[in-house]
Amino acid sequence: MTSFFTLPFHYDPLHPVRQWLESIEVQNSQFAHLLCKLIPAQCPFERDIVLFGHKLLHIPPLCKLNPFYEQFVGLRFKALCHLADECGEDISCYC
Repeated sequence: MTSFFTLPFHYDPLHPVRQWLESIEVQNSQFAHLLCKLIPAQCPFERDIVLFGHKLLHIPPLCKLNPFYEQFVGLRFKALCHLADECGEDISCYC
Protein backbone atom coordinates (compact mmCIF):
# COMPACT_ATOMS: atom_id res chain seq x y z
CA MET A 1 0.00 0.00 0.00
CA THR A 2 1.45 3.37 -1.01
CA SER A 3 0.97 6.57 0.90
CA PHE A 4 -0.92 9.48 -0.58
CA PHE A 5 2.19 11.66 -0.41
CA THR A 6 4.57 9.20 -2.09
CA LEU A 7 5.36 9.99 -5.70
CA PRO A 8 5.61 6.97 -8.01
CA PHE A 9 8.56 8.47 -9.88
CA HIS A 10 11.56 10.68 -9.20
CA TYR A 11 11.66 13.90 -11.21
CA ASP A 12 15.05 15.60 -11.54
CA PRO A 13 14.80 18.80 -13.61
CA LEU A 14 18.61 19.22 -13.58
CA HIS A 15 19.30 15.79 -15.07
CA PRO A 16 19.73 17.06 -18.68
CA VAL A 17 22.35 19.60 -17.58
CA ARG A 18 24.16 16.94 -15.53
CA GLN A 19 24.19 14.62 -18.54
CA TRP A 20 25.49 17.40 -20.79
CA LEU A 21 28.31 18.24 -18.35
CA GLU A 22 29.27 14.57 -18.05
CA SER A 23 29.30 14.14 -21.83
CA ILE A 24 31.85 16.93 -22.44
CA GLU A 25 35.04 15.45 -23.87
CA VAL A 26 38.39 17.09 -23.29
CA GLN A 27 40.42 16.75 -26.48
CA ASN A 28 42.25 20.06 -26.63
CA SER A 29 45.08 21.11 -24.32
CA GLN A 30 43.95 24.77 -24.30
CA PHE A 31 40.46 23.72 -23.18
CA ALA A 32 41.98 21.41 -20.55
CA HIS A 33 44.15 24.24 -19.17
CA LEU A 34 41.12 26.54 -19.07
CA LEU A 35 39.07 23.97 -17.14
CA CYS A 36 41.88 23.39 -14.65
CA LYS A 37 42.18 27.13 -14.04
CA LEU A 38 38.42 27.73 -13.72
CA ILE A 39 37.50 24.74 -11.54
CA PRO A 40 39.34 24.90 -8.19
CA ALA A 41 41.02 21.83 -6.69
CA GLN A 42 39.41 22.48 -3.32
CA CYS A 43 36.52 24.55 -2.09
CA PRO A 44 37.59 28.21 -1.85
CA PHE A 45 34.86 29.01 0.69
CA GLU A 46 36.04 26.74 3.52
CA ARG A 47 37.65 28.92 6.18
CA ASP A 48 38.63 29.05 9.82
CA ILE A 49 38.00 32.39 11.50
CA VAL A 50 40.86 32.92 13.98
CA LEU A 51 41.21 35.77 16.44
CA PHE A 52 44.32 36.10 18.61
CA GLY A 53 45.31 32.51 17.85
CA HIS A 54 41.94 31.03 18.87
CA LYS A 55 39.62 29.50 16.33
CA LEU A 56 36.25 31.21 16.68
CA LEU A 57 34.37 29.78 13.75
CA HIS A 58 34.72 27.17 11.03
CA ILE A 59 32.92 27.78 7.74
CA PRO A 60 32.36 24.37 6.11
CA PRO A 61 32.94 23.74 2.40
CA LEU A 62 29.87 25.09 0.65
CA CYS A 63 30.76 23.73 -2.77
CA LYS A 64 28.85 20.51 -2.12
CA LEU A 65 25.67 22.58 -2.08
CA ASN A 66 26.20 23.18 -5.80
CA PRO A 67 23.93 20.73 -7.64
CA PHE A 68 26.61 20.27 -10.33
CA TYR A 69 29.54 19.78 -7.94
CA GLU A 70 30.19 16.15 -8.91
CA GLN A 71 30.05 16.95 -12.63
CA PHE A 72 32.51 19.86 -12.30
CA VAL A 73 34.94 17.73 -10.28
CA GLY A 74 34.67 15.00 -12.92
CA LEU A 75 35.26 17.50 -15.71
CA ARG A 76 38.37 18.84 -13.97
CA PHE A 77 39.60 15.26 -13.55
CA LYS A 78 39.09 14.60 -17.27
CA ALA A 79 41.10 17.74 -18.06
CA LEU A 80 43.94 16.74 -15.72
CA CYS A 81 44.03 13.23 -17.19
CA HIS A 82 44.15 14.63 -20.72
CA LEU A 83 47.04 16.93 -19.87
CA ALA A 84 49.00 14.21 -18.08
CA ASP A 85 48.26 11.19 -20.28
CA GLU A 86 47.71 12.60 -23.76
CA CYS A 87 49.88 15.72 -23.69
CA GLY A 88 52.55 14.48 -21.27
CA GLU A 89 52.48 17.73 -19.31
CA ASP A 90 53.35 18.25 -15.66
CA ILE A 91 50.08 18.91 -13.80
CA SER A 92 51.60 19.58 -10.38
CA CYS A 93 50.79 23.28 -10.70
CA TYR A 94 47.07 22.43 -10.68
CA CYS A 95 47.17 20.28 -7.54
